[in-house]
Amino acid sequence: GFFQTYAVEVDIKDASNATCLYADWMMRFLITYESNNGDYKTTTLNLSSSVTHNGSVCGNDTQAALVAVQFGEGHSWSINITKNNETYQGDFIALTYNTNDTAVFPDAKRKGPVTVLVKDPLHPVQLNTVFVCHNSYFIEAENVTQIFWNVTMQAFVQNGTVSKKESRCPADTPTSAPTVPPTIANATTAFTTTSSPAPTTAPKPVENPDTGNYSLKSGNKTCFLATVGLQLNVSQDKPLVININPKTTVADGACGNTTATLKLNDGNSTLIGF
Repeated sequence: GFFQTYAVEVDIKDASNATCLYADWMMRFLITYESNNGDYKTTTLNLSSSVTHNGSVCGNDTQAALVAVQFGEGHSWSINITKNNETYQGDFIALTYNTNDTAVFPDAKRKGPVTVLVKDPLHPVQLNTVFVCHNSYFIEAENVTQIFWNVTMQAFVQNGTVSKKESRCPADTPTSAPTVPPTIANATTAFTTTSSPAPTTAPKPVENPDTGNYSLKSGNKTCFLATVGLQLNVSQDKPLVININPKTTVADGACGNTTATLKLNDGNSTLIGF
C-alpha cells in the first residue's frame, strides 16, 4: 500500500527579512525495529500535516546552514549545509524517530528517541544555483531507508531571490541510448508519474532473470538464505518488466526469533523487501 505524506516548504529569512535558504521537498522513511517478542518489523514513517522548522539557520562563510524540521509525535529531521569557495553541499543528515509513537511503532521493544546520522552522498552545487531532483533517491544507514523526491533547495541564497539556474540530480538526467529497461523506482513507490511516446517497434522480450544467492548473518551464523531469480512486472500506463541483477544487488536486513526481514537493493533505487 501507499501511505500519505506531506510536502515540506522551508523559507528561512535573514536579519533584513530576505530569503537566505529555501527548500521544498517530500520524504518518507522505512524503519526496521525490534518488537517486544523479538521479531523485527518494518514500518513507514511519513511527514504529518503539521511540520515546524525550529532551529533552522541561514549560515554564512564560517557557519553551516541548517534545515531542521519537526513532525508527528517527537520525530525530527535535519541537514547541515556547508559553503566552500564557489559551491555548497549537504554535510550530515540526522533523523530522530521516537518509538514511543505507538501508531508508527506498535509494540516496540526499545522506547524513546533514536537518532541516525548519515553523510549526505550528493555532489556539491554551484552557488547561486538551485538543486532540483524530481525523481526519488534513497539513502540507507543502519536500519533506516530515507526516501526523497520532488526536491528543490538552495542554500546561501543571494539577494533574497531563489535562482532560476538549476543543478539536476543524476536520477533526473536522461541517458542518450539506454540498453536496459528504465528503473522502476517511480512505479513501485508511486512518487511521480512520467509518460513516454509509444514505441514504433515491438519491445524485445525480457529473458529469464539470473539466479542470485542472498544471505543474512546473525553473528557468525547464517540466519536467512534465499536462492532466487527475481523479475518485476509492473503495470502502469504500459507494462514494465525488469530483471534484478544479482551481481549488482546488495542484501541487508535482520533476523528475529520468529521473523526475518530481507531487503534487496539493486543499485538503481529499486528496493525489494521480504
